[in-house]
Amino acid sequence: MLPSRSVFVPLLALIFSLPLSANAQIPMGSPLPMDPDVTVGELENGLRYYIRQNSQPENRAELRLVVNAGSVLEDDTQLGLAHLVEHMAFNGTENFEKQELVDYLESIGMAFGPSVNAYTSFDETVYMLQVPTEDPGPVATGFQILEDWAHQVSFEPEEIDKERGVVIEEWRLGRGAGARIQDQQFPIMFTDSRYAERLPIGKVEVLQNFPHEELTRFYNTWYRADLMAVVAVGDFDPEEIEQLIQTHFNRMPVPETPLERPYFDVPDHAETYYAIASDPEATGSQVGVLALQDPQEVTTVGGYRQALVDVLVSSMMNNRLQELTQQADPPFVAAFSGQGEFVRAKSAFQILALVQEDGHARGLEALFVEAERAARHGFTDGELERQKLDLVRGLELTFNDRENQESLQFASEYINHFLQGNAIPGIEFEYMAAQALMQTIDLDLVNEAARANLDQANRVVLANAIDKPGLTTPSQTDFEQVFAGVTSMEIEPYVDTT
Repeated sequence: MLPSRSVFVPLLALIFSLPLSANAQIPMGSPLPMDPDVTVGELENGLRYYIRQNSQPENRAELRLVVNAGSVLEDDTQLGLAHLVEHMAFNGTENFEKQELVDYLESIGMAFGPSVNAYTSFDETVYMLQVPTEDPGPVATGFQILEDWAHQVSFEPEEIDKERGVVIEEWRLGRGAGARIQDQQFPIMFTDSRYAERLPIGKVEVLQNFPHEELTRFYNTWYRADLMAVVAVGDFDPEEIEQLIQTHFNRMPVPETPLERPYFDVPDHAETYYAIASDPEATGSQVGVLALQDPQEVTTVGGYRQALVDVLVSSMMNNRLQELTQQADPPFVAAFSGQGEFVRAKSAFQILALVQEDGHARGLEALFVEAERAARHGFTDGELERQKLDLVRGLELTFNDRENQESLQFASEYINHFLQGNAIPGIEFEYMAAQALMQTIDLDLVNEAARANLDQANRVVLANAIDKPGLTTPSQTDFEQVFAGVTSMEIEPYVDTT
C-alpha cells in the first residue's frame, strides 16, 4: 500500500524538529506521503483506482478513465488512430448503441463539453464524465460507460467510416490557429524524437486509407487494465464507489502476451532550435525561449523543495517582467515565465511574451536581457524574502479553504499521479512542510536554479506570427542577431526599489 497518515505525521514532526536554516539536514530523500483522504488501490488485472469523497460541488461526481497510451505509440500505419479511437468511444459500445450514450447523458442533465468530454495527447487519452449523485442510477451507469470505453467499444464499420470523415474534416478545417501553429512548431521542438513524427491529429493520407483492423489493433493493444486508472471524486459514499469499480473493472481480461509499453526520449541538443510559425487566423503575436529539461518527479521532500524553488524563481522573474510592462513604451504587452510541459519526456522552463504584430525581435531582446540579468547577477535578498512570504500566504489561503476545493482539481492531481508519478501529499502536508522548507532556501539555491533554467543547452525559440499582407514573419537570422547582441551586452544587476 502507498504511505498513509502513519507516515504523514512522523515525517512532518521530523522536518519541524530540525534546525531551521539553509544548512539544516532535513531528510531530503524521504518519500512524500500519500494524502490520507484519497483511497488508492489496484485490481488483480493491474488497473489502478483513486477514490475521494468531496462535496464541492454538491450532488456531483467527477469520473475519469485514464489510458496511459496516446499518439506516440502509433505505428506508421496508425497515425491519427489514437485520436480516432477516442472519437469511436462516443459512437457505440456494447451497452450503448451509436447515439444512445450521448442521449442518455443529456437526459440526466449532462451536456457534451462541460460534463462529458475526452482528449488524446502524445502520451495519454483521458475520458471525463460528471454525473449527478442524488440517485444511485446515474452513478452506476457512469461506471458502466467507463467500462465500455475501456474494453467494449463496438467499432461498427459504418461508424468507423463516418467518423473517419469527421476527423479528416477536423484535420482540414475544424482546428484553430493555435493547434495549427503547434503542428508547425512541435516537429522542430522535438527534432529527432518520436514526438516529432506522432502529432495526435495524425496524417490525412493515413486517415483516408487505413483498414479498420488498424484501428482495432491499436485499441486492443493499448487499451488494457494495466495501462489504465479510474478516478472518482465527488459527493458519494467511497465504499460504494470502490465496489462499483471492482464490479465493472475486474471483468477486464488480461492479455496473454501484452506488449511492453515503450517510453521515448527527446534527444538533447547543443544548438538553438527556432520554431517560427504563422497563421492567418492567429489572434496575436508571441515570442519566447524554452529550455527543455528532463522532468523532475516530485516524490521526495527534496523534490518538493526543488518545486518550491522553481516557483520562487518563476515568480521573481515574473515580477521583473511585469515592471517592464509599466514603461511608457513597453517591449511587450505581457510576459510570463514558469515551468511547463509539452510531452512527458521533457519539461521546459519557459519565458514568453505577447508582443505587437511586428515586435518579435524587440520582445525577444527584452526577455533575453532579463534572463541574462538573472543568470549573471541572480536575485536580491529582498525579492526572495517577499516571494517566500507570498508563496506561503498562497498555500495558507488554499489550506484555509481546503473544504471548498473543487472535485475537478483533485481529479486532475490523481491523473497526474498515475501518469507521471508525482506525489499527492495533500494541502495540509504541503502547507506545513513549505513553512519549514522555506527557511532552508537561500539565494545561492534559487540563483543556481535560475542559471540552470536559463542554460543555453536544449534551447528553443518559439515565435507565433499573424500571416497577413504587409506583415513580415520574423526569421531565424533576426533572432540570432538578438542573441548575439545581448550576449555581448553589459547588463547591470537588478535594482530592487520595493
